[in-house]
Amino acid sequence: MTKAEKMIAHLEQGDMDKASSLYEQVLASSDAEEQFMLGEQLLQLGFLDEARQLFETLLALFPGEGELSLLLAETFVEMDREEEALLILDEIDDTDPFYTRSLLVQADLYQMQGLYEVSEQKLLKAKRIEPDEPIITLALGELYLEEGKFLEAVRQYEILLEENKTEIAGISIHKRLAESYSAGGAFEESLPHFKKALDMKMDVDTLFMYGFTAYQAGQYKTAAIKLTEAAELDPDYHSIYLHLARAYEMEEEMMPALEAARSGIARDAYQKELFLLAGKLAMKSGLEEEAESHLRESLALDPEYTEAALSLNALLRKREDYTGILEITSMFRESGSAEPLLLWDAARAAERLEEYKEAAALYVELFPVLKENSEFLSDYGYFLMEEGKRSEALRVFELLMKEEPMNDEWMEVVERLKTDI
Repeated sequence: MTKAEKMIAHLEQGDMDKASSLYEQVLASSDAEEQFMLGEQLLQLGFLDEARQLFETLLALFPGEGELSLLLAETFVEMDREEEALLILDEIDDTDPFYTRSLLVQADLYQMQGLYEVSEQKLLKAKRIEPDEPIITLALGELYLEEGKFLEAVRQYEILLEENKTEIAGISIHKRLAESYSAGGAFEESLPHFKKALDMKMDVDTLFMYGFTAYQAGQYKTAAIKLTEAAELDPDYHSIYLHLARAYEMEEEMMPALEAARSGIARDAYQKELFLLAGKLAMKSGLEEEAESHLRESLALDPEYTEAALSLNALLRKREDYTGILEITSMFRESGSAEPLLLWDAARAAERLEEYKEAAALYVELFPVLKENSEFLSDYGYFLMEEGKRSEALRVFELLMKEEPMNDEWMEVVERLKTDI
């Protein structure tokens, strides 16, 4: 057994003192082959500084050796010393057998830094040297996918499939192609490739993406089936339940949708969107108490969640709980996050509670913002009529007539107001 092998054995046994002693002996020896072998093993085991010293020692003996430079650069990358890695890689001669591999490592580093154009240049240079190397084609596909150049990514992955390359370095090419199509909005084109990826290897991430993409493609039944399969495969995959509930909702299967939302809430009590959807589904199912509970939980998670507040207000308005609506709106006004639709809810609630001064102030505040909303103008116009402000009401209904000049109801109101004035 060599000293390097003995050192590795002591490392695995946790005997660091003996391992350290043997390391120093190898480092000081003149056996380059043993130093190289130990350096590779230490790099794989994560003993980076020790590997670095060995590779630097060897490079001093064999300057310009591409493989050693590459290993040292990879060690620096693992040590988060990317700039030093790039300097070493840049020194590898273009006649060196490891030059192409050095270009790939450089491309990866530049991609990590967000320098996509530089990364692409390195990969295209590698492609010119080795045009038939699949790993370079894959690297280009990965770069384009990350960069958002989905058509270019699709082309690279299609090239690999044309060459019967369905998996490289553990990466499913069908899955990547499906992701590229989906990210580019070509949802239907992506689905067959998700299916092929799953036929080759079943995993919950791909199954989830298949279901979610089917939803985006409007294939709600397929989405529900695939997302249900994903939930059965991994019940703790929290992202599934929101989309599964939405898929059932689109199929007008309200109780399965609500059950999916409940299952998601049971596993993740901090997803405000799931509580909101559960509240809406419970409302549609006539379960008002449950709906209110879910909507209030959603607001508890995010007190400025306008959509949840509007849904809760709709429920409270149905119950004629106008005081509750004003309480919700007041909370938003105090935080400075009350949007116009919430204030409109408050105006209508104040009107029902006969708090006309507050209602009038809110309508006046909202008019410049919502003057193109015909439903708001109708509410405001009738409120002004009730307040006896006929001239102001006439101006509001005349605005409505511009939007819908043939609306019989508003024509009649306008004529009556003109007569009264």
